[in-house]
Amino acid sequence: MYRHNNYRFQRKFSDNRRRPIKSFDPSNLIRNNTHAPAEEKPYTAINSFASFPISDILKRNISARGYTVPTPIQDQTIPLILEGKDVIGIANTGTGKTAAFLLPLLNEVAQNRNKKVLIIVPTRELAVQIKNEFLEFARGMNIYCALVIGGVNLFRQKNDLRRNPNFVIGTPGRMKDLIEHKSLDLSTFEIIVLDEVDQMVDIGFLSSIKYFISLLASKRQSLFFSATVDGKVREILNGFVRNPVTVSVKKQDMLQNIKHDVIRISDKTRKIEKLHDLLIQKEFEKVLIFGRTKWGVQRLSEELLKRGFNADVIHGNKRQSQRLRILDKFKRNEIQILLATDIASRGLDISNVTHVINYDPPESYEVYIHRIGRTGRVNKIGTALTFV
Repeated sequence: MYRHNNYRFQRKFSDNRRRPIKSFDPSNLIRNNTHAPAEEKPYTAINSFASFPISDILKRNISARGYTVPTPIQDQTIPLILEGKDVIGIANTGTGKTAAFLLPLLNEVAQNRNKKVLIIVPTRELAVQIKNEFLEFARGMNIYCALVIGGVNLFRQKNDLRRNPNFVIGTPGRMKDLIEHKSLDLSTFEIIVLDEVDQMVDIGFLSSIKYFISLLASKRQSLFFSATVDGKVREILNGFVRNPVTVSVKKQDMLQNIKHDVIRISDKTRKIEKLHDLLIQKEFEKVLIFGRTKWGVQRLSEELLKRGFNADVIHGNKRQSQRLRILDKFKRNEIQILLATDIASRGLDISNVTHVINYDPPESYEVYIHRIGRTGRVNKIGTALTFV
């Protein structure tokens, strides 16, 4: 019933024509992944955070976060960034990319207060997450940042930029607005970071990124992070970095510490009942459920609430402040089940998600990988289930 009503609602906006819906069935991948994964040799870091040539206060802040041994992407990119090199970092989400660029850039700004850093990311949630990481690592350093994202007050962001912060973190849409309002001059930034570039391309920011690159000063340090580098991503890359060093720590896409399975549904009216039967099981402690449309996940969330589940939902019709508040509750385990559209499928670092459920199948292999990447993070075991 739920899917049928949702389809009728969508159809009113589609010129009364049925559009073929792309979907990806992971069954073959799962069948080919039933054997035990080969033992991966543990990575041995060359550096420690204590051995990096960075300021003592930054080392104290890193230690206060409980960081001792760098992840592979951190171990290999931090020395290069400290040397001022352009870097292409290719790594799966959840590998510590944010600290990999924030730590050396904070050190650079601490040594030269005239330096300015621009960090461009695809989603508001990721921008907020990076700002929160920045606040932890920059504690006591008197280095400030401005967050420029849609969904919040533009006037306040203009005021933040007038204070000439050393770091500006934001999303393409709002950055473009501020450039047009003459509040953001990209030529004044000596260090530029593009993060999650493949997602920026996926969601239609290719022309915006090319526009931003055309406005940058020619003398700059450029850092480029992406899970994949192909086609249009390479098109951006060629105009962005100069004599870069490539660091690739990308592991096998299927992510060895995630168990994959499909839930076969022959009777669509029983779909919600099957989901209910899963969610009442004890091991489903912290669950992220993905649906295809914002109307669909909203209705499913309301149905789960009626059934007594502790659930909430994020999608494009929620105000930015609401989305951030709900995400924060999920991170702090005040919500057991979070429903989302693919707005939440990349870049977000949510600890201890036990299960990802694709209630609606993803439209492609890439979307499947990004969705399931919310579980099985930091060497923990996770489970990905897909309804087909």
